[in-house]
Amino acid sequence: MLKQILSRLPRKSSKSDPDESCRGDSSRSNSSRVGSPRVASRSDRSQGGSSSSSRSNTAKRTSSSAVFPASIVSGIEPLVPFKDVPNGEKMNLFVSKLSLCCVTFDFTDPGKNTMEKDIKRQTLLELVDFVESGSMKFSDPAILAMCRMCAINLFRVFPPNYRSNGGGAGGENDDDEPVFDPAWPHLQIVYDLLLKFITSSCLDAKVAKKYFDHSFISKLLGLFDSEDPRERDCLKTILHRVYGKFMVHRPYIRKSINHLFHRFVMETERRNGIAELLEIFGSVISGFALPLKEEHKIFLWRVLIPLHKPKSMGIYFQQLTYCVTQFIEKEPKLASTVIRGLLKYWPITNSQKEVMFLGEVEEILEVINMVEFQRVMVPLFWRIGCCINSLHFQVAERALFLWNNDHIVNLIAHNRQVILPIIFPALEKNSQNHWNQAVLNLTLNVKKMFMEMDEKLFLSCHSHFKEEEAILTLAAEKRKQAWEQLEHVASRQPVIGNTAVLVSH
Repeated sequence: MLKQILSRLPRKSSKSDPDESCRGDSSRSNSSRVGSPRVASRSDRSQGGSSSSSRSNTAKRTSSSAVFPASIVSGIEPLVPFKDVPNGEKMNLFVSKLSLCCVTFDFTDPGKNTMEKDIKRQTLLELVDFVESGSMKFSDPAILAMCRMCAINLFRVFPPNYRSNGGGAGGENDDDEPVFDPAWPHLQIVYDLLLKFITSSCLDAKVAKKYFDHSFISKLLGLFDSEDPRERDCLKTILHRVYGKFMVHRPYIRKSINHLFHRFVMETERRNGIAELLEIFGSVISGFALPLKEEHKIFLWRVLIPLHKPKSMGIYFQQLTYCVTQFIEKEPKLASTVIRGLLKYWPITNSQKEVMFLGEVEEILEVINMVEFQRVMVPLFWRIGCCINSLHFQVAERALFLWNNDHIVNLIAHNRQVILPIIFPALEKNSQNHWNQAVLNLTLNVKKMFMEMDEKLFLSCHSHFKEEEAILTLAAEKRKQAWEQLEHVASRQPVIGNTAVLVSH
């Protein structure tokens, strides 16, 4: 078995191409090999040879030209433990072990290359321990080797059938079973190594920023489309740490995530990782300085508000609501802007989303001030009145639950002269003919609350409602009589040719 992995390791080359270290795609196809005298000696022994046994005890240096330019770093025996080499050679050994881990395997077949997979796994665990120890500063070649190893092992394009019909964050069925990557036990160690490397105090952000560049970040964002929730959770933590460590890349990260959100809303409505990306943004928003920059306000209006549009909003609703409320807590003036946006995208024909919208409205009203509330109370309570009259009992019930919130009741009480005339017809219609008993009881409780709040206004609204109802009844009766007269006249006219005939039942 060992021969298969060793046959992919290069011999010492007298020439090295400086551009080789930048070719991520070609390294995947060539499995990014590194010379290893000790590995070779083990291979010879597995074939019965013993002539190279003395070489297994010596960390002989060879050129790693297949992975890095020889002028930058020299490789070293990768299977030697870190404790067996002097401090001056540990960084070279670190690079050599990373190069060995650039060899990739097929994990869909558990019985294939088991020995080689185990060697790579043990090497990755050694690297994790070494990074965690924080024994020395990471050099440029070490940072480059880490980025290269992560790119080869992690960056990949997911096949089209990865997102099955309606699956993932773009689907309508939230109960779909998650898809787990068979290579996850291996990928998890690579992610753990990358996370510890980024958060290590031995990594100088000023040096590392040129290796963790825009291309690396873009490919990292692309991995959020993975079907495996465990991978997305790791990516969430790593991207958050990258955002915190590399301040120079923060604008680019925000811009790239904005682009993903725009594409999701306007084009595909099918993408995994939206919830995780919003969770990252929730932490980012909480760190925004006041007053808010115009860029951040535009993000709220052009990105977060339109994210209420997709049918799959339920999958990331909690994270989205948190981001929106963070903005309002930072700048209360934005509350009316948010509510107008919600009214614009209100899901009239989707009852499940309507319940979620009502929940978000309640959270916003809990932090809104009186001035912003008065700006939107008329269109808002007109929409709430429509929800109260909904035949879907959960929508009507959720709308009436708003009166269980003391802060909202206080806002309503101070503006009852405007709100009660808007909401009273909906309450009266519910109390007369709503089919659900729970909704009927809640309606009567709200009416009683308004009665106790301002009896004179309540009776005035009731009187006005009766007058309007009488006018509507009279108009309906007149229409009925007009149609009856037309039917009577039409029935006395003779039928000629293809003349349409009015048939009364």
